[in-house]
Amino acid sequence: MAALKSIEPSRSGAACTRDAPLVLHVVYRFDTGGLENGIVNLINHLPAQAYRHAVLSLTEVTGFSRRVQREDVEFIALHKGPGHAFKLYPRMYRLFRQLRPAVVHTNNLAALECALPAWAAGVPLRVHSEHGWDVSDLDGSNRRYQQVRRFYRPFVSHYIAVSADLNRYLLDKVHVPPQRVSHIPNAVDTARFHPAPDGRPGRIEGCPFTPDRHWLVGTVGRMQAVKDQPNLVRAFAHALRQQPALRERMRVVMVGDGPLRAPTQALLQELGLADLAWLPGERSDVPDVMRGLHCFTLPSKAEGLSYTLLEAMSSALPAVVTAVGANVDLIHDGITGAIVPTNDPQALGDALARVAADPAQALRMGRTARERVCKDYSQEGMVGAYQRLYDRHQAKRSN
Repeated sequence: MAALKSIEPSRSGAACTRDAPLVLHVVYRFDTGGLENGIVNLINHLPAQAYRHAVLSLTEVTGFSRRVQREDVEFIALHKGPGHAFKLYPRMYRLFRQLRPAVVHTNNLAALECALPAWAAGVPLRVHSEHGWDVSDLDGSNRRYQQVRRFYRPFVSHYIAVSADLNRYLLDKVHVPPQRVSHIPNAVDTARFHPAPDGRPGRIEGCPFTPDRHWLVGTVGRMQAVKDQPNLVRAFAHALRQQPALRERMRVVMVGDGPLRAPTQALLQELGLADLAWLPGERSDVPDVMRGLHCFTLPSKAEGLSYTLLEAMSSALPAVVTAVGANVDLIHDGITGAIVPTNDPQALGDALARVAADPAQALRMGRTARERVCKDYSQEGMVGAYQRLYDRHQAKRSN
């Protein structure tokens, strides 16, 4: 975006007014992903009369922005190059002074540095959310990243952790006082992500495999190193070697795009599995994709609290996941799915084969998974928690 734009109120409805406080969500890149999905859900479901919204991307804004249903949301891209954003501080300062947001809400380490120019510009509330780990810091042990977070700590008013391990990290490693941290788990729209009718998966549009003939295990997410889709390919190969009969019916679906897509396709070709897998790229019909699967898997090297795992559970799918982040809190082995070590394709392949061998148990695990999500991870609860946080600080400002 070449120039800064003012944000105009919606002309499509009276509920959104010019006087509503503005929340400016800051991300590194606004593209398909769990973090960005959470922002979309928050914007779409916070009461329009309570808050306006804008999204600031340090790099690019992609077509993912079309998932925002409100018409009064401005998307701003700064087209930042590699390295620190220090050179953009004057521009960010002018932007914050122009827009006068009540809240600047940064997300993950890559956007944290924006808290400093927001503080300098007099933004009254600077919220920072931690959503998960990066491949260069899989467990939060990177001391340099801890030091960076501590440096920006004075400029952040309040922190949000989406999982228990991230909450502990902020308290123990970043040394944030407990009263400045809230644990607000991610949530899922259980009406949008609902089970397939009668538990029978439906045909996924464009998919070469049919759920009545094949047993479909799938994963959804950006194809990047931390998600480790090649681990799933190797697990698939292991399962077929151990149980050759599975070759007739087990198929893999990997939805998403990113730098690992081509290497993953090449690995499938190398292992002679290209005709047994489908990699359609990014899809906008993820609920329908989930309802076309028999099992979900998350082969990640690290996670916070995965939106796609919640979506799969809400769709009544059993899940085979690696023992990282909140995965171990969401999935109970043998009850809602299976837990396996990271970077262990043999363990992952064996677990997938076990689930495939017992369809009745898979259905039971999927039903239990949905019950858990409906009880503890409702979208209404998450949106309400964010609104109470924003409201509380707005009230302090007014007093």
